[in-house]
Amino acid sequence: MKKLLVLTLFLFSSLAFAAPVETLDDMTPEQEKRYRQLIAELRCLVCMNQSLADSNAELAVDMRNEVHKKVVSGQANQEIVDFLVERYGDFVRYRPPVNATTVLLWFGPLILLVIGAIVLIKNNKKKRATASLSEEQHEKAKRLLDTISEENNS
Repeated sequence: MKKLLVLTLFLFSSLAFAAPVETLDDMTPEQEKRYRQLIAELRCLVCMNQSLADSNAELAVDMRNEVHKKVVSGQANQEIVDFLVERYGDFVRYRPPVNATTVLLWFGPLILLVIGAIVLIKNNKKKRATASLSEEQHEKAKRLLDTISEENNS
C-alpha cells in the first residue's frame, strides 16, 4: 500500500513541473489558427532547434503567452514577429532574412563546399603532376626492376 501511495505521489508531483498549457478559449478559430501557425514558425531560444510549440522551456511558455496576447489583441502576424525579432533577434525565426548579419548563415555552407571542392581539385592536380615520371626516371626504374629480377632468377 505504501509503495502505491509513493508511486502516486511521484506521478502527480511530476505534473507540477510540466509547462502550463495556454487556454485558447478566448480565441476565435481564425485567431487560434494564426496562433498555432506563429508558434510553429518561431524558434525556442533555449532548446536546440525546437519551435515554441514543441518546447516546454519557461522562456518558450512566456513567448507563447506573449504571442497569445498579441493575437487576441488583434495584431498582425508580421507585427508579432517584428516584436519578437526586436526583443530576441533574428535567431527567433526559423527562416531569418538575408542581411549583413545573417549572410554567413545562409551562404556559409555553400562557401565551405566551394572552398573544399577547390582544395580537392588542386590536391588532385598536384598528385597527378608529381605522379608522372620523366623519360629518364622511367628508364632508371626499368633498369632497377631488371636488375632485381635478374638477381632473383640467379
